[in-house]
Amino acid sequence: MNTHDPNMRPTIRQLDDASINRIAAGEVVERPASAVKELVENAIDAGARRVGIEIADGGKTLIRVTDDGCGMTADDLPLALSRHATSKIDGSDLLDIHSFGFRGEALPSLGAVARLTLQSRAKGHEAVELSVDGGHRGIAKPCALNGGTVVTLRDLFFATPARLKFLRTDRAEMQAISDTIKRLAMAEPSVGFTLRDVSGGNDRVTFRVEPEQGDLFDALRGRLARVMGSEFAENSLAIDAEREGFRLTGYAALPTYSRGTSVAQHLFVNGRPVRDKTLIGALRGAYQDFLSRDRHPAVALFVDCDPHKVDVNVHPAKSEVRFRDPGVVRGLIVTSLRHALANAGHRASTTVADATLNALRPEQVGPLGHTPQPLHQPRVYQMDRPSLGARQASYAAQAPAYFQPAPAYPAQHSGFAELGGSYSGRVVEPEAPQEPREDIIRKPLGAARGQVHENYIIAQTETGMVIVDQHAAHERLVYEKLKKQMAENGVAAQALLIPDVIDLSHDEAQRLLAVADDLSRMGLTVEAFGNGAIAVRETPAILGEVDSQGLIRDILDELDDLGESQLVQEKIEAILSRVACHGSIRSGRIMRAEEMNALLREMEATPHSGQCNHGRPTYVELRLTDIERLFGRS
Repeated sequence: MNTHDPNMRPTIRQLDDASINRIAAGEVVERPASAVKELVENAIDAGARRVGIEIADGGKTLIRVTDDGCGMTADDLPLALSRHATSKIDGSDLLDIHSFGFRGEALPSLGAVARLTLQSRAKGHEAVELSVDGGHRGIAKPCALNGGTVVTLRDLFFATPARLKFLRTDRAEMQAISDTIKRLAMAEPSVGFTLRDVSGGNDRVTFRVEPEQGDLFDALRGRLARVMGSEFAENSLAIDAEREGFRLTGYAALPTYSRGTSVAQHLFVNGRPVRDKTLIGALRGAYQDFLSRDRHPAVALFVDCDPHKVDVNVHPAKSEVRFRDPGVVRGLIVTSLRHALANAGHRASTTVADATLNALRPEQVGPLGHTPQPLHQPRVYQMDRPSLGARQASYAAQAPAYFQPAPAYPAQHSGFAELGGSYSGRVVEPEAPQEPREDIIRKPLGAARGQVHENYIIAQTETGMVIVDQHAAHERLVYEKLKKQMAENGVAAQALLIPDVIDLSHDEAQRLLAVADDLSRMGLTVEAFGNGAIAVRETPAILGEVDSQGLIRDILDELDDLGESQLVQEKIEAILSRVACHGSIRSGRIMRAEEMNALLREMEATPHSGQCNHGRPTYVELRLTDIERLFGRS
């Protein structure tokens, strides 16, 4: 409610520089992690090869950033602490930006709300120091420094104490700083970073990466392995694609290497870490057919383009961007990721096997249930593992004889049918050799050796064994066939006898009609009906009876949120997934050896067969060395 008296004319005043800087600091520096981000980005822009960061009390009492960049002279320091003074751009073209920073606000904003000391030395010049205390600038003086720049920030927000109340615990702020450094480390693999926590007089390194060597992908893969973990590097796919002036590079994880939140999604535009609706929506669209809604893919993707194709000057923190043609970027991401996932074939993440091995590994329990201390001496066994020839001879000698099933227990009703077993019968000699053919064993999923619990196929490979969930695997195979048929024949639409007319605002109707062609390809036909209303004339036949108004409202909500809508396609694919589930091999069905092998061969030939329609793995591969380790043979 406006309480100002209209009879009183307010006075317009020119704010002083200190107030202006504090206002700017509220936009640029939200928390200690924001200050660290600005200072480290300045170091990278200065050509630093190594950047050191020291933090005390979550950045509230101390932030110190040291770099070996080009440094500054005594004439540069006062300008660096002035508002809108920068060496990154000349002001003639605000879109031609090739650096992290360009606004010239970070240092003066930090100096307005904290105690800032700037020490720097350029090559061929003397080292110089300049301080700013709550907006009050001191005088430049000589200092001792070999080269580069050291920025020391103490007592953050002491000049605006109200802001301190909004900060979280020291631990939470330190975690935010660490996340910021890790994102910048991914963006710059050729730069080394060291993060230290010096709280309470301690000196603890919490994160360190050395500069990576090699080409673009080797350096990036090495850096991602150190930041996101070696498991991500092992279970991710290299992405490299171009379209209409945009290039997409990076790594995207397999669907079976997913997360419960989006914390493992790292997106970069021209090397800058960003959070963008277009990119997030495209990422979701690329994985929507492989993950349930409560799972999120892990990626590190870099979009590079001409700076004129993207506006990074949308937000003071520069974490948001605006593309001139977002549709091209979205299409590039969706197509590239789906192509990479298709090329991965039946591959599943190694973490599936690791989780299985951890579940199988027995615990050593001591007296009274206490876990004993680990033994320093290796365990001793009676014999070493024999050679391959000795094992084969031993297996042949110890192979059990087949049983001829009695009429009362038909083989097809026995859980041991594929192994030739039964509950009663006479002993007979095997009619076929026990070992599967060598050419089948060399296949990625090997040769079927049996079935347990009427749902799990056990297959032997050259290097180990594979356990396949027959229902989940066949469900995926049927689903892929249904999708292929739909892509070839199109989505059948059913015409409504009486079109559903839905009243919308003018803007909502225009947003919906802008994607009418895309909706029509999915079987949903909409037309303008005047005065903001739209008429729904056809709906996808596979969906049956449709609540047109609810569907249209949901599509509009998705357009507002992500800039595009995949809702109709998701609903259709959900129906196909349910059809595939009901039409697949059910758990409890006993399969013949040829059926099991045919299923394995089809899995090898079908993209995405490594996970079911909900993102769960369809098989687990255990290497022989890992199995031997379980039994203490290694």
